[in-house]
Amino acid sequence: MMQSRTHTCNQLRLENAGETVRLVGWMENVREVGGSLAFVVLRDFYGTTQLVVEDAALLAQLKGYNKESTIAVDGVVRERASKNPKLPTGDIEIVPEKIELLGRCRYNELPFEINRSREADESARLKYRYLDLRNPAVKANIILRCNVIAALRSAMLAHDFLEITTPILTASSPEGARDYLVPARKHPGKFYALPQAPQQFKQLLMTSGFDRYFQIAPCFRDEDARGDRSPGEFYQLDMEMAFASQEDVFAICEDVLPPIFAKFGTYDVASKPPFRRIAYLDALETYGTDKPDLRIDLTATDVTALFEGTEFAPFANQTVKAVVIDKCKLTRKQVEKLLTDCEVQSGSKGYWFKTDDKGALAGGVAKFVDAAKAQALLHLAPDTLVVLATTTKMAGVEIKTFGRACEGHMDKERYEFCWITDFPMYEIGDESGELEFCHNPFSMPKGGLDVLLKAERGELDPLTIMADQYDLVCNGVELSSGAVRNHDPEIMVKAFELVRLGEDDVKAKFPAMYNAFCYGAPPHAGIAPGVDRMVMLLAGEDSIREIIPFPMNKNAQDVMMGAPSEVTQKQLDELHIAVTAKEDA
Repeated sequence: MMQSRTHTCNQLRLENAGETVRLVGWMENVREVGGSLAFVVLRDFYGTTQLVVEDAALLAQLKGYNKESTIAVDGVVRERASKNPKLPTGDIEIVPEKIELLGRCRYNELPFEINRSREADESARLKYRYLDLRNPAVKANIILRCNVIAALRSAMLAHDFLEITTPILTASSPEGARDYLVPARKHPGKFYALPQAPQQFKQLLMTSGFDRYFQIAPCFRDEDARGDRSPGEFYQLDMEMAFASQEDVFAICEDVLPPIFAKFGTYDVASKPPFRRIAYLDALETYGTDKPDLRIDLTATDVTALFEGTEFAPFANQTVKAVVIDKCKLTRKQVEKLLTDCEVQSGSKGYWFKTDDKGALAGGVAKFVDAAKAQALLHLAPDTLVVLATTTKMAGVEIKTFGRACEGHMDKERYEFCWITDFPMYEIGDESGELEFCHNPFSMPKGGLDVLLKAERGELDPLTIMADQYDLVCNGVELSSGAVRNHDPEIMVKAFELVRLGEDDVKAKFPAMYNAFCYGAPPHAGIAPGVDRMVMLLAGEDSIREIIPFPMNKNAQDVMMGAPSEVTQKQLDELHIAVTAKEDA
């Protein structure tokens, strides 16, 4: 017996005919026939079973219950006259002898039909998420998430990693995004921060003598939402290895992830190791992005030479990239519609021309293109579309958009992984106009202290320094960033000096890490694939909110719980906080 039932709503089969059973669940639907008979669908976590109510008293009782009320049913299993081969329980039905109301639904109308909740407005789904989760299709994503996390945990333990939890209340540190701050009641004017990642703690574990660490880590970042990023919190498979190199990290990921993607994914084909490796600058040059979708066979080609001395003003003195799409059957109207979509995504203008069925240039900007030069440079076959871009981002968006739209250029039903390597250590900040860390300040620069000293002396451009850093990308989605860490205090201080922060600043911002490294730290490396993004890909979903049990909306609001919310003046006083109203503009 399971709890207060003998069977679940997905368990009974024809061989159970004649048995007296007890089922519990939600009354999903009632269909009355002729006033003396009713067919009821009973649903629990596991599935559905049909009830056939033939007793007038029980039918009258059911009429007093709204749909989605929870009930217990005692009855006899019998073979269905009209079987439903689509249901595991489609060969049987239950004839109730007793029905007990367990939890009444007090509303005649639901915010949406449970089995069609995914068609409802997202705000309604999030407000009534507990109803949305009753939809078996929505529930399946959460079950998938549980199974994937269990498989990840099992695989990491099998590779001799220890699962160690790290603090949630910690100190604020500059890691690239805004912190969520928590006021410290016992320390007026001071704040804890929720961790953007367990970055420093996992490195400290390496200095503590732990060889392999992992956890399914909650991370908190005050960021804007997008399709593959949830505001507020997310989870990652955080891992770190002592005395390890980039190759060690790659080997673990390439061993752990493909079997999980092949087993749990919407598609059952996943890249086999070793994953393809693409240098960051090469990825931008070839694919227009550092997150290429390798299921698409299109690439970008530099055709600046094709437009030297051109009269076409948008291409004058510009780098021009071309994406060549053979056997393309799109109409002019379709091409221009897709280019408009690309322009919205990239913020820059796109152009095109094509070859007709005889190979002659036509359409778009064809009149500005030298046919002989174009043929020599691009080897254009008949019925070929060429889309053009003057920015790297536009070229990347064109590859993605036209690759999906043009038949034969995307092998959708597979998972294609790649490593993006050799990221720049530094960049010029958009706001500051000065040298800043490009990604992770804790990464080891390729070349170590020597290249930093050369940059300091002006012997090389610091923008040419590469970091021992890497991203894991799958189907155009960045799953993770990782790096070989900078474990040497001298190299760390020198790396920060190039961005105008001295040794005292490093000690002040990262006191524990700096001091720990001074006691002898092992070389170490790690990575942290995003669990939410991973499950989103496995489920074949376009929005990350579909695989999170209780997600926030795009404005970082939990409309179900009413968070963020105001608090009482007493709470504010205890925390030594005053809320000041913004002045009207």
